[in-house]
Amino acid sequence: CGKLSGGSGGERRTSSTVVYAEALWDHVTMDDQELGFKAGDVIEVVDATNKEWWWGRITDSEGWFPASFVRLRVNQDEPMDEYLAHLKEAHDGEEDRAGLAFLLGPGLPCKEQMRTNVINEIMSTERDYIKHLKDISEGYIKQCRKRTDMFTEEQLRTIFGNIEDIYRFQRKFLKGLEKKFNKEQPHLSEIGCCFLEHQTDFQIYSEYCNNHPNACVQLTKLMKANKFVFFFEACRLLQKMIDISLDGFLLTPVQKICKYPLQLAELLKYTNPQHRDYRDVEAALNAMKNVARLINERKRRLENIDKIVQWQSSIEDWEGEDILSRSSHLIFSGEMTKLSHPQVKSQQRMFFLFDHQMVYCKKDLLRRDMLYYKGRMDMDHMEVIDVEDGKDKDFNISVKNALKLRSLVGSDVHLLCAKKPELKLRWLQAFADERIQVQRDRETGFSLTEVQKKQAMLNACKSHPAGKPKGTHRGLRQMLLMGPCGLD
Repeated sequence: CGKLSGGSGGERRTSSTVVYAEALWDHVTMDDQELGFKAGDVIEVVDATNKEWWWGRITDSEGWFPASFVRLRVNQDEPMDEYLAHLKEAHDGEEDRAGLAFLLGPGLPCKEQMRTNVINEIMSTERDYIKHLKDISEGYIKQCRKRTDMFTEEQLRTIFGNIEDIYRFQRKFLKGLEKKFNKEQPHLSEIGCCFLEHQTDFQIYSEYCNNHPNACVQLTKLMKANKFVFFFEACRLLQKMIDISLDGFLLTPVQKICKYPLQLAELLKYTNPQHRDYRDVEAALNAMKNVARLINERKRRLENIDKIVQWQSSIEDWEGEDILSRSSHLIFSGEMTKLSHPQVKSQQRMFFLFDHQMVYCKKDLLRRDMLYYKGRMDMDHMEVIDVEDGKDKDFNISVKNALKLRSLVGSDVHLLCAKKPELKLRWLQAFADERIQVQRDRETGFSLTEVQKKQAMLNACKSHPAGKPKGTHRGLRQMLLMGPCGLD
């Protein structure tokens, strides 16, 4: 099997065996040499020489991608594909029943035995996960806190995030699972309700996943000094932990929250609709998909705020408050013709729709990639109106592919015309999406902290890495509406 070394940051493949990785998060490309993908995509790893950036391939596309955004498949050969194919053949033909019985073992009917296997896997992986969390909390964090000469509390918070909170929650969650687990007849276990009971508690992972890239950066800096390498290895040996590096242990919560929907999907597949647990498992699957989707979306938005700040810094003649003071997500962007009272004069403008507000700019006549700030609209106090083709009464002109934005607190009315009917429909959908986004953020309590805003401003002030493009509106458009966590 091809090797990817965890110690030195990886090696080129040394055999003909293909090495695959699975995307944990969306990667929004800002460079032609970067490989874009969505959570759940499978990537062929071509070169892992660099510790932070790997070279990979998806069908005909190749490029660099951040190693922290993926996990290597544990079993590169994927025998499960053959196994599932065998199940299908067995289902289609009676002659394969003997082979199926050999795979599943004697006793229970096929579907009940499969449900037993899935339940046992969930319980087993949950117990293993608790041990991982215990080892991190007692083997690493406890020892690090004793060494105030080596670590500040801020450093430890950056490296380990809120993993101790996750450990406390997961112990409580496992106790609930154990109560519902039927040891004598695992297929009769009713564990769906445990996930439903704690579905809001799982959002604790959002903070951890958002912090994980920072943890990797902090850990990489410390590991440049031998004293930290030796110290962390001593912690691992003292706790009698398996031979995995600390960064590998710290990745387990990220992998775990993405695995729950996969496990529940398998459980639902082998649960009869008449089973007492069926409805709860079905609801639990949807709930955990939503949790993973929410976490993934928050992570992506926090990653993109640096790009939003960089974009704003590239706009000439900017006026008023910063974008991040109210917004954190670009919904849609594009060019439209704008007419506003009292001057009924058509103007070509680039529009950028964020949550809560829409900014519009003018393109430079010579340098088309240069934008000049011209104004913004408060979407919290705007009504969006679909306008039919023909003569408009407010502006007394004939219009095509038009829509209006009417102020709910004043007399402002803006007429916007798209170039094509399909673009108009896309804008109408974008305005609807913006309202849904604002409502969802209100319900889930999402907002940027002042620390996150300041960090984004600092990041934007830093020099751009070699070979990376300067911040322009091209980069911001590439952040548009990446799909949620690929676990459907």
